[in-house]
Amino acid sequence: MKLVENTPAATDKFTTTEEEDGEDACRTIEVVERNVFQAQFDEAADAVEELNLIPPLNFSMVDNGIFRSGFPDPANFSFLQTLGLRSIIYLCPEPYPESNIQFLKSNGITLFQFGIEGNKEPFVIIPDQKIRKALNVLLDEKNHPVLIHCKRGKHRTGCLVGCLRKLQKWCLTSIFDEYQRFAAAKARVSDQRFMEIFDVSSFSHVPMSFSCSSR
Repeated sequence: MKLVENTPAATDKFTTTEEEDGEDACRTIEVVERNVFQAQFDEAADAVEELNLIPPLNFSMVDNGIFRSGFPDPANFSFLQTLGLRSIIYLCPEPYPESNIQFLKSNGITLFQFGIEGNKEPFVIIPDQKIRKALNVLLDEKNHPVLIHCKRGKHRTGCLVGCLRKLQKWCLTSIFDEYQRFAAAKARVSDQRFMEIFDVSSFSHVPMSFSCSSR
């Protein structure tokens, strides 16, 4: 077999000559350079940057019409607009910033605030009733699409999402894995204990997954 290399700008061409049934057969194999794909990726990234679509810290989709994140700031507003939010569940006791309030008003978004103190262990107290009230808001699909957030999107948000997962019949191992993925080194035993003993028997007709809601 003879190998002859021909290298144009965008591709590498390798021409091989093989002997088949006593005759030479010539084949050309084209290999696209990695730089072509890198250029396409960079172009897409530049387009996103130009649109200024920056998600909040720890942003993720929980289920159809349900999202979670850390505290959104004005740099994230353009991104949040793409979600078509109907409501926000805010889990901190501090007043919502005026810039965020104006964003909600201009986009017709309802704010549900359930103030839970962000204490560190061993002084963590997670109010059961506030989590239940927040869950009732979360389960009502009239409020979807909805964003859940606290300060960092780790502990308070993680507890609420974990309780939702119990309602969706997730096993504790999967619930804790999801919680730890966001909390990382900051994971709290008290949060996981709260999710473990949280009683879901008072809730009924909870869907395993939600329909895809839009405004």
